[in-house]
Amino acid sequence: MTDGRPRVQGIAYTELAEEFGTPLYVYDDDVLAAQYGTLRAALHPELEFFYSLKANPNISVLAALASRGARAEVCSAAELLTAVRAGVDPGDIVFVGPGKSRTELTAALEHGIHAVVCESFDELALLDGLARARGIPAPVILRVNPAFSVKGSRLTMGGRPRQFGMDEEQLLARPGLAKEFPATRIIGVQAYMGTRILDAAVITENTRRIFELAERVGAELDIPLRTVDVGGGLGIPYFDGEEELDTAELAAGLNPVVEEFHTRHPQTRLIMELGRYLTAPAGVYLVRVRYLKTSRGENFAVVDGGTHHHMAAVGIGSFVKRNFPMRLLGRESSGEPVPWQITGPLCTPNDTLGKNVPLPPLRTGDLIGVLRSGAYGPTASPVQFLGHGYPAEVLVRDGRPHLVRERDRPEDLLARQHLIAP
Repeated sequence: MTDGRPRVQGIAYTELAEEFGTPLYVYDDDVLAAQYGTLRAALHPELEFFYSLKANPNISVLAALASRGARAEVCSAAELLTAVRAGVDPGDIVFVGPGKSRTELTAALEHGIHAVVCESFDELALLDGLARARGIPAPVILRVNPAFSVKGSRLTMGGRPRQFGMDEEQLLARPGLAKEFPATRIIGVQAYMGTRILDAAVITENTRRIFELAERVGAELDIPLRTVDVGGGLGIPYFDGEEELDTAELAAGLNPVVEEFHTRHPQTRLIMELGRYLTAPAGVYLVRVRYLKTSRGENFAVVDGGTHHHMAAVGIGSFVKRNFPMRLLGRESSGEPVPWQITGPLCTPNDTLGKNVPLPPLRTGDLIGVLRSGAYGPTASPVQFLGHGYPAEVLVRDGRPHLVRERDRPEDLLARQHLIAP
């Protein structure tokens, strides 16, 4: 950083902004490699990592992770096609989600994926019929809504009424389930207990109890445990007071639990789903200051990006709105930080990326980066609101930037509309 300008792999953010424009998502392949590699080296080798495309479905981001050994967990026909085109072997893909369509289930069968994670008895019946019509077995993993929950996650997924999975007690009340759907081949159990977990002990306890659940369901339903999916939910810290998940502590607690289960079931494939943990730290949402103003004594910086690209930054899923980390990225910081309201171009007061963000005195044209933005960015946001469309996305690899998604143009947004002549 010889000229004081913040950089990614030696490239100044100002250079990326000049070449690709703003607003812009920038992903650092070195960080993707570090997130995947560090966890892979720490955790039990029998535990396979399935990347959850919902976190960031960009095909190049997925390909970067797949090249390092990641498998894929998909939730739609588009995500399935993305995984296949990114080079993921269909045998390393699982398809999840509570409301899969007939078309999506058919695509899963035709691609020959590892398994469909079924979340209701109706879904099992539909898949059974589709498989019977094609004369092929449909591999199925049963998603279970456990009777228990474990504290410590930001969003608990067990022990309550949920649209996800089949209640444990309902499954155990149907010991002949496999015979009810003869064209399906039930091969295991999945449970997902929560998300954004930063406590290694909670993850370990979740996994231990899911293994116990899988053995209980397998024995009661007389189904083989060829695959057990322990969910995931590994978190990354966004806010003040949060600490990084300690991978050494996680390995010390989790690996013996995995080893014990693997010893009892040496042929069982073990899956952990990972999304934001892999991609969030690798991404920066880069915006440029268009206007500066004061209102009732507060400083406002109106930038060219907003919540239509980064809905997570407004606190979706949180009871309390807290700011993502933000930095001045166009130049070296100077001056004492003061509170800034970082707002976007949308015609709504909700378009606020950050409140009272401590930043140095800003100038028109400054570049601001919303850090830890590699997950749940544009595809989890209302990108077409007010006709702004998708931002461009860039992946920096080996010191070179690659455009991995083009910015939407007005013509792109109108291309699929049809004008009825008056």
